Amino acid sequence: MIFWIASYPKSGNTWLRSLLTSYYYSKDGNFNQILLKKINQFPEKKYFKDFDYNPKVLTDTSRFWIAAQEKINLDKNIKFFKTHNILGSINGCNFTNKKNTIGAIYVVRDPRNVVTSFKNHYDFTLEQAYSAMINKNHYIYRFENPNDFSDFQFISSWEKNYQSWKKQNIFEIKIVKYEDLLNETFYTFKDIILFINQICGNKDSFQKEKAKKSIQSTSFSKLKNIEIKEGFIEAVKSKKNNSKIPFFHLGADNDWKKMLNLDVQDKILKEFNVSLKALGYI
Repeated sequence: MIFWIASYPKSGNTWLRSLLTSYYYSKDGNFNQILLKKINQFPEKKYFKDFDYNPKVLTDTSRFWIAAQEKINLDKNIKFFKTHNILGSINGCNFTNKKNTIGAIYVVRDPRNVVTSFKNHYDFTLEQAYSAMINKNHYIYRFENPNDFSDFQFISSWEKNYQSWKKQNIFEIKIVKYEDLLNETFYTFKDIILFINQICGNKDSFQKEKAKKSIQSTSFSKLKNIEIKEGFIEAVKSKKNNSKIPFFHLGADNDWKKMLNLDVQDKILKEFNVSLKALGYI
């Protein structure tokens, strides 16, 4: 069965996976970026290699979302998977179902901070980043090969992505605010571990010291230092000059109050007003 670590892009998914892999897949809680491979991404090209799809057709892998998950689940073990996909369907093809999913964590982040991080990660202007975030038809894929959409993910808009996971009733889900993970890291992380253990039937008690070590070894400064020294496996290349874009960019300095112009602030407030109020962001 699959346990999803879901989010809109640039909302804290990588940080949470770093915490989880340090806690569940290391002996002492110390992070190593190779551990991130323990939580693979879905959809991803390698999971469709046995299926007859057309890589030149944008949405064609969606026909095999469920079949690919059934194959993943043949060993009947619980596995974590990262996704930015909405929890919805394309042409009647559902992203997942109750048979293949046991639960999920969804990380949501104030879109006024997402937009600046989104801008950096995808080499956008601020207006392009905002336009992408309100586009209900927005998708991502590995642009290095423009004729291959095998890694297609349908992320839709920030609003639809969040609401698609929040409103589902297929499986149990825990919504985690990025800001809570940032400001109350230990207690929020503990709640996440307890939720996962409960859903997955893991009867191990919470390991306080290991959790603390996981938190210490995945601080923004330490992750950024790893990227400077070793590079980072999730950094992407710039579309402009093919150089790697730093994955760990601003951290706590990414403050929309200081960085975001009033025009984009107002647009985001109007576009996402209902969810912003419900989440306590305004």
